[in-house]
Formats: sequence, C-alpha cells, structure tokens
Amino acid sequence: MTLAVLIGVPALGVAGLALWDGGIDTDPRRAILRDVRIDLRTAMTRLGPVEYDLHGTEGPVLLSVHAGLGGADQGRLFAGWLRKDGFRILSPSRPGYLGTPLESGRTNEEQADLLAALLDELGIDRVGVLAISAGSPVGYTFAARHPDRIWALVSIGGVSKPRPAGGTGSPLRRAFLDTVGQKLARLTAEVSFETIVAGTLSETSTYTDGQRAERVSHIMNTPHVRELFKAMFDTTFPYQKRWAGTDNDAVQARRGKPPLERISAPALLIHGTQDGDVPFDHGKFAAERIPGAKRYWMEHDDHLGFWLSPKASQAQAAARDFLRQHAPGE
Repeated sequence: MTLAVLIGVPALGVAGLALWDGGIDTDPRRAILRDVRIDLRTAMTRLGPVEYDLHGTEGPVLLSVHAGLGGADQGRLFAGWLRKDGFRILSPSRPGYLGTPLESGRTNEEQADLLAALLDELGIDRVGVLAISAGSPVGYTFAARHPDRIWALVSIGGVSKPRPAGGTGSPLRRAFLDTVGQKLARLTAEVSFETIVAGTLSETSTYTDGQRAERVSHIMNTPHVRELFKAMFDTTFPYQKRWAGTDNDAVQARRGKPPLERISAPALLIHGTQDGDVPFDHGKFAAERIPGAKRYWMEHDDHLGFWLSPKASQAQAAARDFLRQHAPGE
C-alpha cells in the first residue's frame, strides 16, 4: 500500500527540505489517533528480534499483520476498529519495518515462523489473524504452517498470487524519496491535504474522475474519516525505516502464491471491487482456493474502503461478527 505524491520542486526548495526534520513523530509511545496509542517494545525470540505493540490485557488475541510501507503502528491503527470489542490486539513490525531487522525473516515462510516464535515468547497460544494487503501472504502462510495457533483469519485487500516485477525506481529516485520526497509529501499535506487524498485515491482505486471526487469529498468532510486518513498517512513515515521491508515484500510477491489450499482455519476475505492497488482478482483467487472461505466483496470500493468508505461500518460489522463467532469462548 503506497501513500505518496510526487511533485516537482526547485533546487533551493529541495535544499531547504533536506534540512527540515519533516515533523515526524517517532516516539515509540505515542498517540497515532485520538484514542489509539502505541507502546512499542522488542521481544527477543528464538528466530530473532521482533518489535511489537500489544493492546489490552484480557480477551482473545488478534494478530494484526500490517501492509506495505507499514509497521507495528500501522498494524495497530488498521485494527483500531476492534479496540472496544474485547480483543487484545498484537501488532508486530514485520522484518524490514521499523524496529524489526530484515534478518529476522525474509520469506513468507520465515516471517510466518517468526510470528509463531513471537507468540511463544509472549505466552500466547492461539490468535485470530487480521492480514492486510502485502501482509496477507504472511497471514496466509502462517495459517497454513501453524494451524494449531490460529482460530480465524480475516484478509482485507490481500495479495494472493504472484505480482509482476516492478521496482521502486533508480537509486537516484530512491534517494529523493528517502531524503526529500517524504518531507515534500508532508509539506503538501499541510498546504493542501485534499491533494494528498486525491493523489492517494489515484493509486488505490480504479475510480472514474467523478467517483474519485465523490470519495475525496466524503473523506474531507467527514471528520473522523479525515482524521483516520491522516493517521494512515503518518504511519508510512519515515520511509527509510520501512523501505527494506517494502522492497522485500515486492521480492516475495514474485516468488509464487501462498499455500492457500492448506488453510484449514475459518477464513473471511474482504476486497473492494475497484481496488487499484491489489486488484479484485486477488480476492477472488484466494476465495476459490481456501477451503470453505467466506467472502465479503465491497462493491465500488477501493483498497482503503474498509476504513474510509461510507460503507465501512457495514464491512467492519461483518468482520467483527465473523471474529466473534470463531473466537475462543464465544
């Protein structure tokens, strides 16, 4: 998942941006939304260190497997709709993101095993899994390799089959994004937040101009949705602490599909029919191969519709009911 806008700037402007810190809050204990706080810590598992946030002290544990350009903060944010439903939310940074080194696990299999090792370290027996976008292959692989550790799986906008090769650009372009581009995007957000919203929807949807304008209006004029979008935007910064994992996700996405047919846990697949980031056929592909999988297709919605759409509450209610149905003790 990418939230970025490329805008040209004069050379003097670039120099000034290079000196600005970007206003990025990297405090491991911070509010990422008005009523969502994180407290990042690191577990030394048998397979390597893992940074994580664990919210709540009682109830079934939901493991939130974050998307590309994410981390534990994004995983916590994207599971925030469950914060009042009696679940504990475990949000790790996958390898190459924030405080988890890439050496802790590169392949989907290694990352799935790392998640199991994290559960061991924290004394957690079984979890529900919420897997999102580029994190879904790891979620699928975890479900297949560790069927005794999972009680349900929900995938939202999940990658489920090989994706064509595509890079992040030349080293020069990459350096620009690392040092200046992220600051420019944040500055643009301060000057014209609507520009960031519209640019993001251009990447995450297949909307017509009219549909995009309608969704931009909804986000901009619905205070809690606008606040959530801003928090999503913030959890992609700083880029340089998320690029290694994002690049690795792209490498893994070219290796082949996850072992979908081997998943035995109850599964719910949620996907927007106008997803421009992970095309809708990824949702259909997984639904046809995971035995007994349930599906919830969000008609005319994009990659972020589960959180930002006018119909988000209905989709979240369906996912919440599914998790409650399968959670231990329910």
